[in-house]
Amino acid sequence: MPNYNIRIASIEPHVSAEEWQARIDLAAFYRLVDIWGMSDLIANHISVRVPGEPDHFLINSYGYLYEEITASSLIKIDLDGNVIWKPDFDYGFNQAGFVIHAAIHRARDDAHCVVHTHTEAGMAVSALQCGLLPITQMAMRFASVAYHDFEGVVVNLDEQARLVADLGTSDLMILRNHGLLALGRSIPETFDTIRRAELACATQLRAMAAGAPLVLPSEAVQRETARLYEPAVRRPYGVMEWPALLRKLDRLDPSFRH
Repeated sequence: MPNYNIRIASIEPHVSAEEWQARIDLAAFYRLVDIWGMSDLIANHISVRVPGEPDHFLINSYGYLYEEITASSLIKIDLDGNVIWKPDFDYGFNQAGFVIHAAIHRARDDAHCVVHTHTEAGMAVSALQCGLLPITQMAMRFASVAYHDFEGVVVNLDEQARLVADLGTSDLMILRNHGLLALGRSIPETFDTIRRAELACATQLRAMAAGAPLVLPSEAVQRETARLYEPAVRRPYGVMEWPALLRKLDRLDPSFRH
């Protein structure tokens, strides 16, 4: 019979302290995405580059709900899709997750962490010709949002080059007719980016549903707002919030640390 056991032994003694911390933080990211209503059953993916191993990254086991993911359940793969390590079970990784995440980790040195979501708000905005509008302070944080046209389920390696080209230097890309993709130099930064992007999308949809004309600030105000959001101007995205988020998870269910 297939082995779909989710109760697995901790691998903390068998990995470096740096990898173990990355595993804890990535498992926390999955749990937080679920808590904030951004998960899609077992679908979608979040990855993080393994510290000290630039050609390897961690990704979820395809079959776990986000609320079940732990530090030890994450699969380590390389940029060519070879499994470097996984628990002794029959779960593998999502092919679309590999295609998207490997492409970005390979192309962008600053893409330490990458997340892709299918939320109601993100998918709805991805289907709007106007895309994400700068109608709120939060939306203006994404002055350089990128767009990638839908080509079908992302399972073909030849789409990787087009994904990377469309992404450019942005940290947020709207996958047309699909959902959102965000990346960052750290796990806290990437969580902050996707949470703010999802909230900006949801707010836009509510404003558009009201049927009244939308108010857009001047381009000068939009540019200045985006500048003030830049990490070098104020503070890195999400870093101050991360310890508090981990404390929240520890209060709710600390099993992500296993």
